[in-house]
Amino acid sequence: MTLRFRRLSAAATLPTRAYEGDAGLDLHSSEAATVTPGERASVGTGLAVEVPPGCAGLVLPRSGLAVRDGITLPNAPGLIDAGFRGEIRVLLLNTDREAAFEVRPGDRIAQLVVVRVEAPEPVEVAELESSQRAERGFGSSGVAKSRARP
Repeated sequence: MTLRFRRLSAAATLPTRAYEGDAGLDLHSSEAATVTPGERASVGTGLAVEVPPGCAGLVLPRSGLAVRDGITLPNAPGLIDAGFRGEIRVLLLNTDREAAFEVRPGDRIAQLVVVRVEAPEPVEVAELESSQRAERGFGSSGVAKSRARP
């Protein structure tokens, strides 16, 4: 499979993989930005992508930025539909309580993973089939036995 990109800015860097076999393509910033503590910033990549039909692009955080700088993506995963042809922009959130985060053109700010998707037809029904979990929600499967309360 090939993934076609259109450069929208001279500062744009085509996505790269750090290592052969990596699932994610590193997305690079094409512009400078400062993300102050607790704030969000929309940062452009200067690229548009042609996601193949039957697929979607998922924009995901970089774990290194999260652990070192507290940078995450508040809408993770960001979704790029196959028909979208606009600029890929990455919404960054600085969770650090003290330090601003400086983005420079060329910095790796997120990663793009392309996945196949189904397009099911929504159908309304009077009842859903039962399951073992049923309507039990958050926390319904409990905690690890080593952390369980006496």
